[in-house]
Amino acid sequence: MHYPTYDPQSPVTPLAPEEIAALDTLLQRLPADGAMSLDGFDGFLTAFAMGPAALRALPTAEWLPLIWGGDADAADDDDAPSATSPFATSPFATKRQRKNTVLFALRHLRHVSHVLQATPDDWEPIFSIAEQGPNEWADAREWCMGFLQAVDLLPGAWDGLWSAEDVAPLLTLGGGLDGVEHAGADLNLDDPARCDELSRAVPDAVLHLMAALQRPA
Repeated sequence: MHYPTYDPQSPVTPLAPEEIAALDTLLQRLPADGAMSLDGFDGFLTAFAMGPAALRALPTAEWLPLIWGGDADAADDDDAPSATSPFATSPFATKRQRKNTVLFALRHLRHVSHVLQATPDDWEPIFSIAEQGPNEWADAREWCMGFLQAVDLLPGAWDGLWSAEDVAPLLTLGGGLDGVEHAGADLNLDDPARCDELSRAVPDAVLHLMAALQRPA
């Protein structure tokens, strides 16, 4: 299936709040078990934005469908793409929904990449926040799972970056990576205070990874 390529020189057009809300609703309603949450979507694309160049060089057809849980087999899809309509429907209700999701993803990737490179102190990941009385508990588990799902596409490109203590919260909340040991693997993440503490350390973990990737070999 054909998808637009990602252009790192394209205009920076952040998703408006109403577009983010619409995307959140759409992802929640998709009839696909593997569809990402909005948090996972943001974590997944953040890994592309700050990760190895080889990750961004992958054809978009190899990773965009992971956002909505994969494309249906064209042979079994009554809405399979044609020469005049490149976007099949499943699991979306309409081709417009699919096209808008693709464009939202590419715009969000461009925006996150720009912010991380130009003004990293202004970067704010999208985490779930639960309110309990006067307390607000951050939960970055789905965000980290999305991030590590992107890492898993090219795990060798991240070799040597996971031993630092700074990145342990990202691994712990995201469920870890095959063959990578990390502190905190046995922590009780159902404790909202512990999960909140680790979640608030994730942005620094991502910036640490980005700095490590940018160091000369």
